[in-house]
Amino acid sequence: MSKFKTFVGVAKVLVPERVVERLYRGKRTVVAGRTIDAKAQAVSDLVGMMRDPDVMPTVEESRAQLLAMAQKLEQPGPDSVGMTDIMLPGAAGDRRARVYTPAGVSVEGPEPTLLYLHGGGWVQGAIESHDGLCARLADMAGIRVVSYDYRLAPEHPWPSGCDDVLACYRALVAGETRLAIDPGQLVVGGDSAGGNLTAVLMHDIVKAGVSIPAGQVLIYPAVDARLTSKSMQDLKEQPLLPAARIDWYLELYIPDGQDRLDPRISALFSDTLAMQPSALIVAGGHDPLWDDGHVYAQALQEAGVETDMLAYPGQIHAFMSLTKVIPQGNEAIEKTAKWLKDVFEGR
Repeated sequence: MSKFKTFVGVAKVLVPERVVERLYRGKRTVVAGRTIDAKAQAVSDLVGMMRDPDVMPTVEESRAQLLAMAQKLEQPGPDSVGMTDIMLPGAAGDRRARVYTPAGVSVEGPEPTLLYLHGGGWVQGAIESHDGLCARLADMAGIRVVSYDYRLAPEHPWPSGCDDVLACYRALVAGETRLAIDPGQLVVGGDSAGGNLTAVLMHDIVKAGVSIPAGQVLIYPAVDARLTSKSMQDLKEQPLLPAARIDWYLELYIPDGQDRLDPRISALFSDTLAMQPSALIVAGGHDPLWDDGHVYAQALQEAGVETDMLAYPGQIHAFMSLTKVIPQGNEAIEKTAKWLKDVFEGR
């Protein structure tokens, strides 16, 4: 790829939205009647130029790439939000966590709290890659956000991550940590793989008879490992999350011979949906996980769970973490924060 093409690609990502809309007039990708957002198109084109979808990086390279992208393209949280690192229980020992507190909100006292599980294909991502998103949710909702560092594959394949999340949740609601947590003032959420782990946690706590939280936030969640949905097929070459990369994540995460339709992997097949808390699901129409979000929302609704959907037909995977360059990501964060406030205030 020439330096000139790289320069042009970066420029399209960074210039104002109205300029990008003019540049892409009549040239935007349309999938199943959904036209991609102009800024999302620019990001997709840049990623497509810089990354061969059929050549997988090493795990270390992939982790470094995601962190670098987040640091360059995620809007940071305001300085008024405090960040305190603590340790919280996991299934095999304590794990790192970061507590985000806006002005007037206590780090350890009884506060409305969002337990957040970062995305990254169960292989990458970290507290640091989602700092901006977590801090901004804390600020806009006026709540405490706790970002939890569960174990990653391939060093710790399934079910290590979901076991960590369950152990952490149990300890929080049992009062076994330094944080004062009331399950009625607790929501669990996450994006992508973190959305998957959130949905799996809801299954696990119902099965275990543990107190359920006030709500769940599923941001472009992966809930069906069959990978046969229409959006999976239509968007198998989408640069942000192509089919080859999805397969790579799952191969690293799921042990050979493991049934991928186990509800602790594919939460769509859980028999606990009717006993779960209210949900917010966010989905992008140029994300292969678009159908996962909609099918899961429908399943929850049919089970009698109050479920709200934030659907962005023109958006790509991870757009809520690309807020320096994709304005709709900011809108989605604001609406998610509003939903959280409503839940904590009893709607």
